[in-house]
Formats: sequence, structure tokens, C-alpha cells
Amino acid sequence: MNIVTLAFDMAKTVEVFVEKARRFFHSVMLLGHFCSQCNGSLVMVAEGTCRCVLCGTEFDATVAFQRCPACGGVPVLRVRRYECRTCGSPITSKFLFDGLVFDAEYFRQKMAESRQRRSEQRERVKQMLAESRSAGLALAGAELSSVPGLMDALNGLTAGLADRITVEGRDEFDLKRYESHMRAHIQDVPSRLTGMPPLRGDARKDLIWRFIAALFLTHTGVIDIWQEGRDVMVMKHETDREGQDVPGEPEGPDGVEGPLGRAGAF
Repeated sequence: MNIVTLAFDMAKTVEVFVEKARRFFHSVMLLGHFCSQCNGSLVMVAEGTCRCVLCGTEFDATVAFQRCPACGGVPVLRVRRYECRTCGSPITSKFLFDGLVFDAEYFRQKMAESRQRRSEQRERVKQMLAESRSAGLALAGAELSSVPGLMDALNGLTAGLADRITVEGRDEFDLKRYESHMRAHIQDVPSRLTGMPPLRGDARKDLIWRFIAALFLTHTGVIDIWQEGRDVMVMKHETDREGQDVPGEPEGPDGVEGPLGRAGAF
């Protein structure tokens, strides 16, 4: 004897019986009541709600067919119970099979209010976070002339490309763009800094800006940089090489593709 199977079969049988009993109860309670619109027969479609089989009109059977036993007033649904609209006395519905009924409009309103409160609370939290943020940190631009001997070293690095460099305005150098360009073209094997594609027409200035960007990337541990004779060599730092975390080499934000067999947009 499989007790579990028998228990499930019994539960299903009871469920079928309850549904039949519900339909029978509603048919008995609606006997003698008709639609006020077309005088058609009625069937119960939900607890407390009936529908006309002819015109399809739906309405609350308790409100339509019952009256307050104390004063004869019309019932009104208050959340989960009926009461008299006139005297406020509680009214027990004769059309409810299990005695449970819900005011759908009330619960829709409460749910809408709850969503509104949550939305307002999120906005308050966002406002509080925005107000608690500190002001932006303003960093001074890079001043090449502020480091003793740097100008001479840069002139030595770019010897033969053009005339000697002079101090440029700080707004001519876009460090983030050059860093992105370096990231897009740096490789896992050593390569010369002078072999990278330029970002601007002035080859001398472009090489100097690349060198400065390389220094910043070395400081942050992205690349390794060293000198071999008059050549500056660069390569990806071991912990930042392709395949360590994110596969593939993305296109740099400066719009120039990577160096391995891909065309450069110059």
C-alpha cells in the first residue's frame, strides 16, 4: 500500500468535491435572482461577484440582493467585510461560500500607495547620497618645467626628430587619451616606444607625450619600461597582460585599433 499516493489521491478528490459543493452552493443562493439589466440568469464567477449569462454584466451579489437586517440599508464592502452604508452595522453575506471577500479597489490603492512610498524613499536616499558627496578634486596640470633636467632628457630622447622642444601649454596634452592609446598598442613582448603609431602630426611632441603617458602607466603597474641604448622599450606588466582577467584586446577609447595585424586610424 502506497500511503503517499493514496494521500495525494484523497487530497485531489477532496478538492474536486469542494469545487462541486461551491458551484452547488452558489447556484442555490442565486436561485430566484436575475440580472437587473436584462433579467438573465446569474452564475458566480468569484467570491461575492456574479455574472449575467446573457449580457455579461458583473456585480456584487451581496450589495445587489441583500439589505441590512437592522435598518434595511444597502451593504458596502469595507476591505474584507460588509457593513451597512446607513447605520454601519456588520452584514454577513449569504453569497460567500468560505466567508472570504476582498475589496479589489482598496488593495489596488494600497499597493499603489506602497509603490509610491518606496519610490519616494529611493529618491530621498539618492538625494541624501548626492548631498553627502565631497566636491570634485581639482588636480594641477603637468608642468614639464617643474622637474629639473626633464626638458633636457626629453630632448635627448627625441634627438633627430625636429627642433628642441619648448614648454607647451598644459591644455595641449591629453593624458587620458594617450594612456588609452598606449593600452591599445602595448604588447606582451618588448617593443620600442618609437614604433607605436602617433596620435598627432608633430612626431616629436607625440613621442614625448607617449613617453610621459608611459611613465604614468608604469607608476600604476600597467606596463614595464626600460632603456636599451637610445631606445625606450615597453611591454605589458606581467599581472596586466592579456588573458589574465579579461580575454581579448578591446579597442582603445581614442578610436585607434590595436597593433596586431589591424589597421590604424591615422
